[in-house]
Amino acid sequence: MKLDRYQLKAESTLMVFEFVSEGPQGQIKKLIQYSETNLKDFYNLGFGDKDERTGEIDDTIITNNGDSQKALATVAATVYAFTEKYPDSWIYATGSNIIRTRLYRMGITNNLIEIQKDFVVYGLKGNQWEVFEKEITYDAFLVKRKKK
Repeated sequence: MKLDRYQLKAESTLMVFEFVSEGPQGQIKKLIQYSETNLKDFYNLGFGDKDERTGEIDDTIITNNGDSQKALATVAATVYAFTEKYPDSWIYATGSNIIRTRLYRMGITNNLIEIQKDFVVYGLKGNQWEVFEKEITYDAFLVKRKKK
């Protein structure tokens, strides 16, 4: 995707990425982390502010730094990098609240044609996964890189 995004720093495993959000609230360190789940090749995508005390993600803070599109494009860039290194992986993501989940849905919707060139995208509705469709409210999202 050719969207404006932040410069990323990554660990060699590509399990953790960091960038700095810049906006009216100042410079805020953000973390993106891929965590293994109990299912083979399934990873949870975590995203939020970096807690400077613990070094962990705090996904409950509302930063309002005016750069949500750029931040989401940066997160999307990590999905491309991660699935390039781990092509069999499934990436699970949901917001820490309904508003964030809606923001993620809007980001997917606005870029769906581009995303579908490289990924299959699913949405969780109730207890059922279905192929992602615009205008449907989902509880979570699952993406899988298409085979080349």
